[in-house]
Amino acid sequence: MSVIANGKSPVGLGWSSLPPEYAIPDHAPSEAEARDYCRRLARTHYENFSVATWFLPQRLRQHFFNVYAYCRISDDLGDEVGAPRASLALLDEWEAELEACYQGSPRHPVFVALTETVRACDIPKQPFSDLLKAFRQDQTTTRYPTFEDLLGYCRYSANPVGHLVLYVCGYRDAERQALSDFTCTALQLANFWQDVSVDYAKGRIYLPLEDLDRHGVSEEEIAAAKNTPAFCEMMGFEVGRARDWFRQGLPLPGKVDRELAVDIELFSRGGQEILNAIERQGYAVLGRRPAISRTRKLALVARAALGKLL
Repeated sequence: MSVIANGKSPVGLGWSSLPPEYAIPDHAPSEAEARDYCRRLARTHYENFSVATWFLPQRLRQHFFNVYAYCRISDDLGDEVGAPRASLALLDEWEAELEACYQGSPRHPVFVALTETVRACDIPKQPFSDLLKAFRQDQTTTRYPTFEDLLGYCRYSANPVGHLVLYVCGYRDAERQALSDFTCTALQLANFWQDVSVDYAKGRIYLPLEDLDRHGVSEEEIAAAKNTPAFCEMMGFEVGRARDWFRQGLPLPGKVDRELAVDIELFSRGGQEILNAIERQGYAVLGRRPAISRTRKLALVARAALGKLL
Protein backbone atom coordinates (compact mmCIF):
# COMPACT_ATOMS: atom_id res chain seq x y z
CA MET A 1 0.00 0.00 0.00
CA SER A 2 1.35 3.42 -0.90
CA VAL A 3 2.04 5.91 1.87
CA ILE A 4 1.53 9.67 1.71
CA ALA A 5 3.74 12.35 3.21
CA ASN A 6 2.37 12.33 6.75
CA GLY A 7 2.88 8.60 7.10
CA LYS A 8 -0.79 7.64 6.88
CA SER A 9 -2.10 5.44 4.15
CA PRO A 10 -4.45 7.10 1.64
CA VAL A 11 -7.30 4.86 2.78
CA GLY A 12 -6.77 5.62 6.46
CA LEU A 13 -6.64 9.35 5.79
CA GLY A 14 -9.69 9.19 3.54
CA TRP A 15 -12.09 7.41 5.87
CA SER A 16 -11.09 9.66 8.76
CA SER A 17 -12.27 12.71 6.82
CA LEU A 18 -15.76 11.27 6.29
CA PRO A 19 -18.64 10.46 8.65
CA PRO A 20 -17.59 7.40 10.71
CA GLU A 21 -20.68 5.46 9.65
CA TYR A 22 -19.41 5.51 6.05
CA ALA A 23 -16.54 3.12 6.84
CA ILE A 24 -16.75 -0.50 5.72
CA PRO A 25 -17.34 -2.64 8.86
CA ASP A 26 -15.57 -5.89 9.66
CA HIS A 27 -18.86 -7.76 9.69
CA ALA A 28 -22.00 -7.30 7.62
CA PRO A 29 -25.12 -5.99 9.37
CA SER A 30 -28.47 -7.75 9.16
CA GLU A 31 -30.70 -6.94 6.20
CA ALA A 32 -33.06 -5.02 8.48
CA GLU A 33 -30.18 -2.95 9.89
CA ALA A 34 -28.90 -2.27 6.37
CA ARG A 35 -32.29 -1.10 5.17
CA ASP A 36 -32.61 1.21 8.16
CA TYR A 37 -29.13 2.62 7.48
CA CYS A 38 -30.06 3.56 3.90
CA ARG A 39 -33.41 4.97 4.97
CA ARG A 40 -31.80 7.24 7.58
CA LEU A 41 -29.11 8.40 5.18
CA ALA A 42 -31.63 9.30 2.48
CA ARG A 43 -33.88 11.16 4.89
CA THR A 44 -31.13 13.21 6.52
CA HIS A 45 -29.45 14.43 3.31
CA TYR A 46 -31.75 16.99 1.73
CA GLU A 47 -30.74 18.47 -1.61
CA ASN A 48 -32.94 20.31 -4.11
CA PHE A 49 -35.42 17.46 -3.85
CA SER A 50 -35.14 14.09 -2.14
CA VAL A 51 -34.54 11.14 -4.47
CA ALA A 52 -37.32 9.16 -2.84
CA THR A 53 -40.08 11.77 -2.85
CA TRP A 54 -43.52 11.52 -1.40
CA PHE A 55 -45.03 10.56 -4.75
CA LEU A 56 -43.35 7.20 -5.27
CA PRO A 57 -45.37 4.10 -4.41
CA GLN A 58 -44.55 2.63 -1.01
CA ARG A 59 -43.31 -0.64 -2.52
CA LEU A 60 -40.46 1.19 -4.28
CA ARG A 61 -39.32 3.58 -1.59
CA GLN A 62 -36.82 1.29 0.13
CA HIS A 63 -35.23 0.49 -3.22
CA PHE A 64 -34.82 4.22 -3.84
CA PHE A 65 -33.36 4.72 -0.38
CA ASN A 66 -30.82 1.99 -1.15
CA VAL A 67 -29.85 3.46 -4.52
CA TYR A 68 -29.68 6.96 -3.06
CA ALA A 69 -27.40 5.80 -0.24
CA TYR A 70 -25.03 4.29 -2.80
CA CYS A 71 -24.98 7.49 -4.87
CA ARG A 72 -24.60 9.73 -1.79
CA ILE A 73 -21.59 7.94 -0.34
CA SER A 74 -20.00 7.42 -3.76
CA ASP A 75 -20.25 11.16 -4.39
CA ASP A 76 -18.78 12.00 -0.99
CA LEU A 77 -15.86 9.62 -1.53
CA GLY A 78 -15.01 11.61 -4.65
CA ASP A 79 -15.86 15.09 -3.42
CA GLU A 80 -15.42 15.39 0.36
CA VAL A 81 -12.07 13.74 1.08
CA GLY A 82 -9.90 16.60 -0.17
CA ALA A 83 -7.01 14.41 -1.31
CA PRO A 84 -7.17 12.86 -4.79
CA ARG A 85 -4.97 9.86 -3.97
CA ALA A 86 -7.03 9.08 -0.89
CA SER A 87 -10.27 9.44 -2.85
CA LEU A 88 -9.04 7.08 -5.55
CA ALA A 89 -8.07 4.50 -2.92
CA LEU A 90 -11.47 4.77 -1.22
CA LEU A 91 -13.28 4.48 -4.53
CA ASP A 92 -11.33 1.28 -5.20
CA GLU A 93 -12.49 -0.11 -1.86
CA TRP A 94 -16.04 0.97 -2.62
CA GLU A 95 -15.97 -0.72 -6.02
CA ALA A 96 -14.68 -3.90 -4.39
CA GLU A 97 -17.79 -3.82 -2.19
CA LEU A 98 -19.91 -3.32 -5.32
CA GLU A 99 -18.31 -6.43 -6.78
CA ALA A 100 -19.01 -8.28 -3.53
CA CYS A 101 -22.63 -7.14 -3.72
CA TYR A 102 -23.04 -8.84 -7.09
CA GLN A 103 -21.23 -11.93 -5.79
CA GLY A 104 -23.40 -12.10 -2.66
CA SER A 105 -20.84 -11.25 0.05
CA PRO A 106 -20.85 -7.50 0.86
CA ARG A 107 -20.06 -6.09 4.32
CA HIS A 108 -21.13 -2.44 4.02
CA PRO A 109 -24.80 -1.81 4.95
CA VAL A 110 -25.43 0.04 1.68
CA PHE A 111 -24.45 -3.01 -0.34
CA VAL A 112 -26.24 -5.45 1.97
CA ALA A 113 -29.44 -3.47 1.32
CA LEU A 114 -28.61 -2.93 -2.34
CA THR A 115 -28.28 -6.68 -2.90
CA GLU A 116 -32.05 -7.05 -2.56
CA THR A 117 -32.70 -4.08 -4.87
CA VAL A 118 -30.37 -5.48 -7.52
CA ARG A 119 -32.08 -8.87 -7.31
CA ALA A 120 -35.68 -7.62 -7.21
CA CYS A 121 -35.22 -5.06 -10.00
CA ASP A 122 -32.67 -7.02 -12.06
CA ILE A 123 -30.24 -4.10 -12.23
CA PRO A 124 -26.96 -4.60 -14.10
CA LYS A 125 -23.72 -3.49 -12.46
CA GLN A 126 -22.80 -1.03 -15.24
CA PRO A 127 -24.67 2.10 -14.06
CA PHE A 128 -23.24 1.72 -10.55
CA SER A 129 -19.73 1.30 -12.00
CA ASP A 130 -20.19 4.24 -14.36
CA LEU A 131 -20.82 6.60 -11.45
CA LEU A 132 -17.53 5.58 -9.87
CA LYS A 133 -15.80 6.29 -13.18
CA ALA A 134 -17.04 9.89 -12.98
CA PHE A 135 -15.89 10.33 -9.38
CA ARG A 136 -12.45 8.97 -10.31
CA GLN A 137 -12.34 11.39 -13.22
CA ASP A 138 -12.92 14.28 -10.80
CA GLN A 139 -9.64 13.40 -9.10
CA THR A 140 -7.60 13.75 -12.28
CA THR A 141 -9.54 16.03 -14.66
CA THR A 142 -10.33 19.59 -13.58
CA ARG A 143 -10.92 21.28 -16.94
CA TYR A 144 -13.03 20.41 -20.01
CA PRO A 145 -11.79 21.83 -23.32
CA THR A 146 -15.09 21.41 -25.21
CA PHE A 147 -18.78 20.98 -24.52
CA GLU A 148 -18.53 17.49 -26.01
CA ASP A 149 -15.89 16.67 -23.39
CA LEU A 150 -18.28 17.86 -20.68
CA LEU A 151 -21.10 15.76 -22.11
CA GLY A 152 -18.74 12.78 -21.93
CA TYR A 153 -18.35 13.43 -18.21
CA CYS A 154 -22.14 13.77 -17.73
CA ARG A 155 -22.54 10.37 -19.39
CA TYR A 156 -20.95 8.88 -16.27
CA SER A 157 -21.73 11.45 -13.56
CA ALA A 158 -25.45 12.01 -14.20
CA ASN A 159 -27.02 9.69 -16.75
CA PRO A 160 -26.50 6.43 -14.78
CA VAL A 161 -28.72 7.83 -12.02
CA GLY A 162 -31.63 8.11 -14.46
CA HIS A 163 -31.00 4.57 -15.67
CA LEU A 164 -31.08 3.30 -12.09
CA VAL A 165 -34.39 5.07 -11.47
CA LEU A 166 -35.86 3.50 -14.59
CA TYR A 167 -34.61 0.03 -13.63
CA VAL A 168 -36.17 0.32 -10.17
CA CYS A 169 -39.47 1.29 -11.77
CA GLY A 170 -39.35 -1.60 -14.25
CA TYR A 171 -38.24 0.20 -17.44
CA ARG A 172 -35.31 -1.20 -19.40
CA ASP A 173 -35.71 0.09 -22.98
CA ALA A 174 -33.27 2.31 -24.86
CA GLU A 175 -35.89 4.93 -25.78
CA ARG A 176 -36.72 5.86 -22.20
CA GLN A 177 -33.06 5.72 -21.20
CA ALA A 178 -32.16 8.17 -23.98
CA LEU A 179 -34.88 10.61 -22.86
CA SER A 180 -33.72 10.22 -19.28
CA ASP A 181 -30.18 11.05 -20.39
CA PHE A 182 -31.35 14.42 -21.73
CA THR A 183 -33.00 15.28 -18.40
CA CYS A 184 -30.14 14.03 -16.24
CA THR A 185 -27.52 15.85 -18.30
CA ALA A 186 -29.63 19.03 -18.12
CA LEU A 187 -29.84 18.70 -14.33
CA GLN A 188 -26.07 18.24 -14.14
CA LEU A 189 -25.49 21.31 -16.32
CA ALA A 190 -27.87 23.39 -14.19
CA ASN A 191 -25.93 22.40 -11.08
CA PHE A 192 -22.62 23.24 -12.75
CA TRP A 193 -23.88 26.70 -13.73
CA GLN A 194 -25.23 27.21 -10.20
CA ASP A 195 -21.95 26.20 -8.55
CA VAL A 196 -19.22 27.85 -10.63
CA SER A 197 -17.59 29.47 -7.60
CA VAL A 198 -18.11 26.42 -5.37
CA ASP A 199 -16.46 24.17 -7.94
CA TYR A 200 -13.62 26.63 -8.55
CA ALA A 201 -12.84 26.56 -4.82
CA LYS A 202 -12.29 22.81 -5.29
CA GLY A 203 -9.98 23.46 -8.21
CA ARG A 204 -12.49 22.56 -10.92
CA ILE A 205 -14.03 24.44 -13.84
CA TYR A 206 -16.89 22.70 -15.62
CA LEU A 207 -17.53 25.58 -18.02
CA PRO A 208 -16.06 24.46 -21.36
CA LEU A 209 -12.75 26.23 -21.99
CA GLU A 210 -13.79 26.84 -25.60
CA ASP A 211 -16.70 28.94 -24.31
CA LEU A 212 -14.43 30.96 -22.02
CA ASP A 213 -12.17 31.66 -24.99
CA ARG A 214 -15.05 32.52 -27.31
CA HIS A 215 -16.49 35.06 -24.86
CA GLY A 216 -13.16 36.45 -23.69
CA VAL A 217 -13.48 35.23 -20.10
CA SER A 218 -10.33 34.37 -18.13
CA GLU A 219 -9.87 31.96 -15.24
CA GLU A 220 -8.50 34.90 -13.25
CA GLU A 221 -11.92 36.57 -13.47
CA ILE A 222 -13.57 33.43 -12.13
CA ALA A 223 -11.02 33.24 -9.32
CA ALA A 224 -11.69 36.88 -8.41
CA ALA A 225 -15.48 36.40 -8.70
CA LYS A 226 -15.74 39.18 -11.27
CA ASN A 227 -19.16 39.00 -12.91
CA THR A 228 -18.07 40.93 -15.99
CA PRO A 229 -20.46 41.60 -18.88
CA ALA A 230 -18.55 39.01 -20.91
CA PHE A 231 -18.93 36.40 -18.17
CA CYS A 232 -22.66 37.09 -17.77
CA GLU A 233 -23.14 36.89 -21.53
CA MET A 234 -21.43 33.51 -21.53
CA MET A 235 -23.61 32.27 -18.68
CA GLY A 236 -26.71 33.35 -20.60
CA PHE A 237 -25.52 31.14 -23.44
CA GLU A 238 -24.90 28.20 -21.06
CA VAL A 239 -28.33 28.57 -19.45
CA GLY A 240 -29.98 28.46 -22.88
CA ARG A 241 -27.99 25.35 -23.71
CA ALA A 242 -29.18 23.61 -20.53
CA ARG A 243 -32.79 24.58 -21.27
CA ASP A 244 -32.47 22.91 -24.67
CA TRP A 245 -31.43 19.65 -23.02
CA PHE A 246 -34.39 19.87 -20.64
CA ARG A 247 -36.69 20.34 -23.65
CA GLN A 248 -35.32 17.23 -25.34
CA GLY A 249 -36.19 15.17 -22.28
CA LEU A 250 -39.76 16.48 -21.96
CA PRO A 251 -41.48 13.45 -23.56
CA LEU A 252 -40.27 11.09 -20.80
CA PRO A 253 -43.03 11.74 -18.21
CA GLY A 254 -45.63 10.77 -20.83
CA LYS A 255 -43.96 7.40 -21.30
CA VAL A 256 -43.91 6.19 -17.67
CA ASP A 257 -46.43 5.43 -14.92
CA ARG A 258 -48.10 8.39 -13.26
CA GLU A 259 -46.20 8.06 -9.96
CA LEU A 260 -42.80 8.21 -11.65
CA ALA A 261 -44.02 10.88 -14.08
CA VAL A 262 -44.76 13.19 -11.14
CA ASP A 263 -41.26 12.66 -9.77
CA ILE A 264 -39.62 13.29 -13.14
CA GLU A 265 -41.64 16.47 -13.57
CA LEU A 266 -40.60 17.60 -10.10
CA PHE A 267 -36.91 17.03 -10.76
CA SER A 268 -37.07 18.63 -14.19
CA ARG A 269 -38.95 21.70 -12.96
CA GLY A 270 -36.54 21.96 -10.03
CA GLY A 271 -33.60 22.06 -12.42
CA GLN A 272 -35.31 24.66 -14.57
CA GLU A 273 -35.98 26.72 -11.45
CA ILE A 274 -32.22 26.79 -10.86
CA LEU A 275 -31.84 28.23 -14.35
CA ASN A 276 -34.60 30.76 -13.58
CA ALA A 277 -32.74 31.77 -10.41
CA ILE A 278 -29.57 32.31 -12.45
CA GLU A 279 -31.50 34.49 -14.87
CA ARG A 280 -33.10 36.50 -12.06
CA GLN A 281 -29.70 37.63 -10.83
CA GLY A 282 -28.56 38.58 -14.31
CA TYR A 283 -26.33 35.50 -14.73
CA ALA A 284 -23.94 36.89 -12.10
CA VAL A 285 -23.29 33.57 -10.36
CA LEU A 286 -19.69 34.20 -9.24
CA GLY A 287 -19.63 34.62 -5.48
CA ARG A 288 -23.46 34.59 -5.42
CA ARG A 289 -24.76 31.03 -5.66
CA PRO A 290 -28.30 31.11 -7.08
CA ALA A 291 -30.79 29.17 -5.00
CA ILE A 292 -34.42 28.17 -5.17
CA SER A 293 -36.38 29.81 -2.38
CA ARG A 294 -38.33 27.68 0.07
CA THR A 295 -41.54 29.23 -1.27
CA ARG A 296 -40.68 28.15 -4.82
CA LYS A 297 -39.81 24.64 -3.65
CA LEU A 298 -43.12 24.32 -1.85
CA ALA A 299 -44.95 25.63 -4.91
CA LEU A 300 -43.29 23.01 -7.10
CA VAL A 301 -44.17 20.23 -4.67
CA ALA A 302 -47.75 21.48 -4.42
CA ARG A 303 -48.04 21.58 -8.20
CA ALA A 304 -46.70 18.05 -8.44
CA ALA A 305 -49.13 16.83 -5.78
CA LEU A 306 -52.04 18.46 -7.62
CA GLY A 307 -50.92 16.77 -10.82
CA LYS A 308 -51.11 13.39 -9.12
CA LEU A 309 -54.65 14.05 -7.92
CA LEU A 310 -56.03 15.23 -11.27
